[in-house]
Amino acid sequence: MPRANPFSLIVLPIALLLVAMTSIQGGASLAKSLFPLVGAEGTTALRLCFAAIILALIMRPWRARLSLASCRSLLGYGLALGGMNLLFYMSIKTIPLGIAVALEFTGPLGLALLSSRRLLDFVWIALAVFGIWLLLPTQQSAAPLDPLGMALALAAGLCWALYIIFGQQAGAAHGAHTVALGTLVAALLVTPVGLYSAGGALFSLDLLPVALAVAVLSSALPYSLEMIALTRLPARTFSTLMSMEPAIAALSGLLFLGERLAAQQWLAIGAIILASAGAAATIKPKVRSQRLEP
Repeated sequence: MPRANPFSLIVLPIALLLVAMTSIQGGASLAKSLFPLVGAEGTTALRLCFAAIILALIMRPWRARLSLASCRSLLGYGLALGGMNLLFYMSIKTIPLGIAVALEFTGPLGLALLSSRRLLDFVWIALAVFGIWLLLPTQQSAAPLDPLGMALALAAGLCWALYIIFGQQAGAAHGAHTVALGTLVAALLVTPVGLYSAGGALFSLDLLPVALAVAVLSSALPYSLEMIALTRLPARTFSTLMSMEPAIAALSGLLFLGERLAAQQWLAIGAIILASAGAAATIKPKVRSQRLEP
């Protein structure tokens, strides 16, 4: 029997996960270019609609067996997914991408720490709170942040926590079809909001290439890569590596959007990353961490 190649066991899945995180944040940067045309609401609707089509073609969710009981958790999952995407895109209208992602990470972090009682776990809570405190707008802030944008990012984090809870319930009932079905529900819920906000501009053919690229970069490609990485990495290692995402988002915002952060803001992102990585490495949560976006 051939021996396993260390490259395929360790290096490859880590590389795939890094590519997935880079793809997601690159997609978010590209999505922001659509805001002047159709707004954050219209961009969210386009992304979810195209993602639902792509995932349906790949996963063929029509094969799933639906029941009234299982549809309840699926509705909660889709609502949380749609709210998470919509609130996140609305937040990055007014605050930098890296900061929005860092604030959003407090959702699953809080969920993991919710039932915690150990002293070490409260260290991670204190670090996350310290990071958020550093981002609060004050008169001394070199680059004060929009309070509404911060609140929207935190609300997106709350939706991420609900996404994990309902995702576990829906996943137990629908298995591999869950993400495709949940994305379809999210698209159906968010599209009316996008239509109300953007109107007929949402159907412009000029938007098609960019919207399709956003759906691929933010959903189809990273989801596929993460599934490969998750099957080859321990769950704790996977979650710890995922904590790097706010830093990747900040770099993506700097490179593609010209979003320069102050030293205090980088320190805040670092504190939240350390809190997330520490929690992932030391806590045994009752829930499994899941991706904020399918």
